Amino acid sequence: MFKRHLVLILIFAYTVIVVSCKNESVPKPSSYLRLDYPIAEYSHYESDCCYTFDNNSNAIVTEKGNGNFEITYPKMKATIYLSYEPVNNNINLLLRDAQKLTYKHVIKADDILEQPYINLEKRVFGMFYQVDGNAATNTQFYVTDSTKNFVTGSVYFYAKPNFDSIMPAASYIKNDVQNLIESLKWKK
Repeated sequence: MFKRHLVLILIFAYTVIVVSCKNESVPKPSSYLRLDYPIAEYSHYESDCCYTFDNNSNAIVTEKGNGNFEITYPKMKATIYLSYEPVNNNINLLLRDAQKLTYKHVIKADDILEQPYINLEKRVFGMFYQVDGNAATNTQFYVTDSTKNFVTGSVYFYAKPNFDSIMPAASYIKNDVQNLIESLKWKK
């Protein structure tokens, strides 16, 4: 019996020594996903509707009629939706609806930053909203001449909202939206 226990102890000790005699493992540094997007090149977009704008040549513009557009970014799986409404003595209602649409995201948003836009020379006035957090959209805006034309825009990604994951693409498209707003011109 003693010999049997001694043999088992020796086998166990030998196994422990053989298994534990490996090189010490070194922890690897954390890796991060690197997302490189092409430098934006803008081209002027003009159609039969009552406004023009510059868009990123890496995006696909689709006319939906009546001044409505979809600007799609296939590599980023995102779309900017532009909606046009004529102003018919209802500017307050249009402004209220645009603001209400943005603030519906306050439930999921960590913060909503407002950035007004005023260009007296072109008669383009508006508001840019950056929605931080896991909201359905992270960028919304509206622009108007306050007498005839009103355009709203939203950016949506084809993915479950996770702000940390889409942040690089959202920042890239945010710059395109700001360029779109700054380049927008009303036709006479």
